Amino acid sequence: MNCSTPLRWSGVMPAITTPLASSGEVDFDGAASHAQWMIDQGCDGVVVGGSLGEGQSLCTEEKCELWRRISSQLRDHAPVIAAIGSASTREGCSLATRAEESGCNALMILPPYVHSGDEREALRHVETIARATNLPAMIYNNPTAYRADFSAQSLAALASRLPNVRAVKDSTGDARRIAQLVELVQRGDAPSELVVFVGLDDIVPEGVAAGAQGWVAGLANALPVASVALWKLAKEQRRSSPSEPFAQPLHGKVSAEEVNSAFLQLLRMDTLPDFVQRIKFVQSLFGHGSEQVRPPRLPLGSGERDECVLETRTAIRALERLGIPTTAMVSNDLGVSSQ
Repeated sequence: MNCSTPLRWSGVMPAITTPLASSGEVDFDGAASHAQWMIDQGCDGVVVGGSLGEGQSLCTEEKCELWRRISSQLRDHAPVIAAIGSASTREGCSLATRAEESGCNALMILPPYVHSGDEREALRHVETIARATNLPAMIYNNPTAYRADFSAQSLAALASRLPNVRAVKDSTGDARRIAQLVELVQRGDAPSELVVFVGLDDIVPEGVAAGAQGWVAGLANALPVASVALWKLAKEQRRSSPSEPFAQPLHGKVSAEEVNSAFLQLLRMDTLPDFVQRIKFVQSLFGHGSEQVRPPRLPLGSGERDECVLETRTAIRALERLGIPTTAMVSNDLGVSSQ
């Protein structure tokens, strides 16, 4: 895939973590390898430099180098979506331009850092950035983290004004918000191409039931196969029985609800204040990256680490009982079988 190839906004597109050396410097080779590994495991694209990627603590040149390395690694194979987060609209426009120059296929535009403002100000911010390039764009709505909240009607109007706004990442945690925007698309009050992505890991079945076409995933950094299985089962069961999409497994398969329940405690890490540390720690248990974070974040304390190990052990056993592979473990402390 390259910038001239139409981007298909669908499927599992993880917001990838940014690997750091013990010195705190970005491991660019590790980032490219990690992105490739997730695509090889069945993911459909990656979002680079977002909240989970510690974008707020990365300088512009680090972001650009990440975008260049990962775009080069995945060229012709999967889309690379640059997360554009900034304190000022001018800076956001500059980042968007740099992302396009770095070979990215699309943008995910965040509300402004620090001064979130009201909906009017936040909308002007993301709209101005979207106009800075011709790249297709996803608008990120996360009122808990960024305080500004975009209504379904405002997002539909924005997409109607700008032909390159083609997706919304909904991290409100309320599947009804997804359904509201999907209904506007179906009624013709928003472009037919506009799609909604689930933005929180713990509401995937509900998001699919509401009409989501994609998932910006977090725990996929550690468990991509299980994440892709959850997504595909949810989509298949939705198509099979729209009125009751998750009640019964199909064709002898496990159900989406069974897979979801098997590692729901891990999926809920995506909603916690220390989600970056927890997800990176779980990754390290699977041998994919280290738990190193960049200050002001600090590594997990011993209590939180023990909690993560217990939840990971429980999830692995539950997923294995369902026949969902979890890849080889490197920590003997987990007390689970290696694949």
